[in-house]
Amino acid sequence: MAPPQQSQRSPSPSQPSGKGEVSDLKSQLRQLAGSRAPGVDDSKRELFKKVISYMTVGIDVSPLFGEMVMCSAASDIVLKKMCYLYVGNYARVNPDLALLTINFLQRDCKDEDPMIRGLALRSLCSLRVANLVEYLVGPLGSGLKDSNSYVRTVAVVGVLKLYHISASTCVDADFPSTLKHLMLNDQDAQVVANCLSALQEIWTLEASTSEEAAREREALLSKPVVYYLLNRIKEFNEWAQCLVLELAAKYVPSDSNEIFDIMNLLEDRLQHANGAVVLATTKVFLQLTLSMADVHQQVYERIKAPLLTLVSSGSPEQSYAVLSHLHLLVMRAPYIFSGDYKHFYCQYNEPSYVKKLKLEMLTAVANESNTYEIVTELCEYAANVDIPIARESIRAVGKIALQQYDVNAIVDRLLQFLEMEKDYVTAEALVLVKDLLRKYPQWSQDCIAVVGNISSKNVQEPKAKAALIWMLGEYSENMQDAPYALESLVENWDEEHSPEVRLHLLTAVMKCFFKRPPETQKALGAALAAGLADFHQDVHDRALFYYRLLQYNVSVAERVVNPPKQAVSVFADTHSSEVKDRIFDEFNSLSVVYQKPSYMFTDKEHRGPFEFSDELGNLSISAESADTVVPVQSVEANDKDLLLSTAEKEDGRDLGSNGSAYSAPSYSGSSGPAATSQSHGELAFTDTSLSGQASASSLAIDDLLGLNFPVGGTAATPPPPPLRLNPKAVLDPGSFQQKWRQLPISLCQEYSMSPQGVALLTTSNALLKHMKDNSIHCIASGGQSPNFKYFFFAQKAEETSTFLVECIINTSSAKSQIKIKADDQSSSEAFSTLFQSALSKFGLP
Repeated sequence: MAPPQQSQRSPSPSQPSGKGEVSDLKSQLRQLAGSRAPGVDDSKRELFKKVISYMTVGIDVSPLFGEMVMCSAASDIVLKKMCYLYVGNYARVNPDLALLTINFLQRDCKDEDPMIRGLALRSLCSLRVANLVEYLVGPLGSGLKDSNSYVRTVAVVGVLKLYHISASTCVDADFPSTLKHLMLNDQDAQVVANCLSALQEIWTLEASTSEEAAREREALLSKPVVYYLLNRIKEFNEWAQCLVLELAAKYVPSDSNEIFDIMNLLEDRLQHANGAVVLATTKVFLQLTLSMADVHQQVYERIKAPLLTLVSSGSPEQSYAVLSHLHLLVMRAPYIFSGDYKHFYCQYNEPSYVKKLKLEMLTAVANESNTYEIVTELCEYAANVDIPIARESIRAVGKIALQQYDVNAIVDRLLQFLEMEKDYVTAEALVLVKDLLRKYPQWSQDCIAVVGNISSKNVQEPKAKAALIWMLGEYSENMQDAPYALESLVENWDEEHSPEVRLHLLTAVMKCFFKRPPETQKALGAALAAGLADFHQDVHDRALFYYRLLQYNVSVAERVVNPPKQAVSVFADTHSSEVKDRIFDEFNSLSVVYQKPSYMFTDKEHRGPFEFSDELGNLSISAESADTVVPVQSVEANDKDLLLSTAEKEDGRDLGSNGSAYSAPSYSGSSGPAATSQSHGELAFTDTSLSGQASASSLAIDDLLGLNFPVGGTAATPPPPPLRLNPKAVLDPGSFQQKWRQLPISLCQEYSMSPQGVALLTTSNALLKHMKDNSIHCIASGGQSPNFKYFFFAQKAEETSTFLVECIINTSSAKSQIKIKADDQSSSEAFSTLFQSALSKFGLP
């Protein structure tokens, strides 16, 4: 039986049925070009729709350019719009074709229908072809004088487009003066608003080279212009109102009467339904009254209700933007909003970003009168299914406690968190209890009674474990099992990947030793041995410092490590008052949402070390010659993106490193507690400054710790790792790209560079040649001052195992951030040591 015949379906307009589809359209358009038969416009519409649909999906229909232009000679405005869309798209790509459009566009600019005149003028200015500038001046001049407001509105924007194509042509035609006249005399509000926007942009750009333009820009802030615009503000749409209000916020009144006049005039703008208008009006009120303290406080009371209404009645995005501005205001005047704290309670259906900002608001408005209610509400959030919000709520409780509001009840709540048996709740509560004990030592008995029952095995987060270890060391005299808990942690030294925890553990064991020596002797010896063998430089240095301190004088060591407890009165603020004032000056902008001044996210020098230009430097592909380069085009597009990426997609970080300034030399012996069972006589460190100064107590400390370190004897640094690199290693770019994508990050560290090395970075290929002399080859480099980016590779001498390095150097801070990926990750630490050694010698004699 024959298969059933498939149904015949017409192809989709957006999918041509064959290569001849465009040719068919061309012939059909040519047939209709000169036809005046009835219904021809409907046929043209269908063909135009096909052309536009093809163009939309990326099919090249530029061969139809001439036919489309000929078919546009019709009075149908829909046809005109589609033709203008087509012309605007292909004119930018092919300026030669744009010449074919000038005649029919200029003709349409004189059409009887004002809509066609405006559309034609907009399309003519949108061609943006420098060679056609001379054809724009006449139609623009006529458009600015047109009797229809729509044409004038389009013409004003066209002047701004002309300025960006050819500034000299725009200024020579005296268009800015024409715009100024229109702004002060035109009856249509949209024309006035467009003139204001265009003049601000033109005169701001011209002010750097023209004193007259600078004076004209200042004239926009004069009293007649500002009052004229404010008196007409109700005629403008929301966008134009914001434009006028932004201008008014920069105006400096001559006396208090002007301030009150402006505020009375704009009073009803605070009730506007549009949030942007309300925020713009709020900025005007705040800026005008900065010099009037009493009135400024009254402004806070006046703007409070409109802003709170916007928070509760708008979309989540609007709520977040308004809350960001409220948070800024609360930081300046918290008591104004303290009675409205219930507006900042979280709703179940709000997105997380809004909830988080509301928690910050609750923390900011807390005072003696509302702390109990706020903390009660925050404690409810701790059991939230949204774990990040639960964490933030616990942190908010701790922040309120540090503000000295109803500490008794808050401490009880935090201790209840520790008993909830949820890992993330326990972790956050431990960190907060640590901060509370630093500020309120009198609460140690109550806190330690609960903390002592928490096993370190149940705490996995580094910050929480570090907080627990700090309390074990600080209050070990009151915690019966403290020495044994610390000893257990030292025994599992190798399993602890966080340098922060290992640093706290060293300090805690030292403190516990001075309070309970017999019980801590073994743990301290094992901790110092493990710390001295640790690859992390900070951990190694602290262990060495503690050992030498004990070797020098035990009494001095106790005074250094275990001084009398002093309460911390003030915790550091993340933002200075200067930064906060700068953000306030940029009210109603992204600065408030980002919580940083605009220059920090607009100026290149403040974007951080992970921002680079799109230009790739030299791509080295041969280990034989560091000067051999290939064009950037030889790198595939996806490879270029990889080499110039500003952030790694992988979130992996080396768990054994916290980005210290430099990496410790590798240690040939065992780095764990197992090393304590071996003979420690082989470990020796040079200390010429203390040689011969050890007292009897310092001599006895060796036996007490069970370390048997020689005092004043000949010492030697740990031997370098047995890692040799291949000086003639070769790796092609394609293999580098593939390996970089596939391999995880083994190490992520930060090194310091010498001033001489930083100065040499501007010398072409200086760093590349230096690293090549150390058998480390550069495969790509890029960036510009102050940030430079390099990609290096190296190979083991004995085998084909490869190391890949991303090195980002910031010349202003003299720091280099290093990411290492390796085929053999066990050798990453050793290679890191070699790389650091080579980089540190760059520029030195």
